[in-house]
Amino acid sequence: METISVRTKDRNSFIEITDEIAGIISRKGWSDGIIVVYTPHTTSAVTINENADPDVQSDMKGFLSKLIPNLSEFLHAEGNSDSHIKSSLVGCSETVIVEDGHMILGTWQGIYFCEFDGPRTRKVHLKFIKS
Repeated sequence: METISVRTKDRNSFIEITDEIAGIISRKGWSDGIIVVYTPHTTSAVTINENADPDVQSDMKGFLSKLIPNLSEFLHAEGNSDSHIKSSLVGCSETVIVEDGHMILGTWQGIYFCEFDGPRTRKVHLKFIKS
């Protein structure tokens, strides 16, 4: 298992980690199989989405904030229930096919770490499973 450290600057942010993952795949010599990208935090997530237009991430952050506002009526005492809900909806992992040492992603796809309760320093774990 490999681990990436991600430092977030805002309460809600989408940080592309595609190149960092590709670099680890290359350095480790991982060739054919799948890679699981997983975050062990209950207020963050991992997703695959468009990486050509930054407005996509802005739209996603904005829509999630409108869909799930940080309401004072939530019972969770830490005040971040909205972050937990966003994490559950987006999901804590993605699985990507690796072939000939490269991730099989669409032309406009990138892998994003999603922060919903920052700023913080977070972990993303990578597990390669050889085929």
